[in-house]
Amino acid sequence: MSATTSQSPGDGSAAPAELSPLTPQEEAVMRALGRFLLVMPRALDADLTHEQRMSLSEYSVLRHLSETPGQLMRMSELATACDMSLSGMTRLAAKLESLGYLRRIRCQEDARGANAVLTEKGLERLREAWPSHLASVRRHIFDHLSELDLAKLAAAFSAMAADT
Repeated sequence: MSATTSQSPGDGSAAPAELSPLTPQEEAVMRALGRFLLVMPRALDADLTHEQRMSLSEYSVLRHLSETPGQLMRMSELATACDMSLSGMTRLAAKLESLGYLRRIRCQEDARGANAVLTEKGLERLREAWPSHLASVRRHIFDHLSELDLAKLAAAFSAMAADT
């Protein structure tokens, strides 16, 4: 059922009276955004994998670590920042550690926790991959947004994310 229809979802519930259906333009935005959210991570990942033999998830871990004080993050916080499960982050961190890109150390505040620390080799690898990622982001995203007010777009995305 489309959000443009005024019917209830078919489960016996009625739509609240104050809700109005989406306009055709709003519906088009909703569908395009949904497609974008599915396709874009795949496209960025494919470019990085092809050009750098590095996944977008690996890049994201190194980038997040590079942006934090001491280039250190608690594993659970890193998992959240990268939108991964803790077990998925643990597996990815093990791979990155085997490549020498990060080290895992015990958390001083909580002996049960672990921190990931970016190594110099990991920072160098991030610097190598950055131009490929930047070119991919420009090609797939920003080359299509030249007519839009980017500050307003960023504010709208931030507001949507904060509303969840």
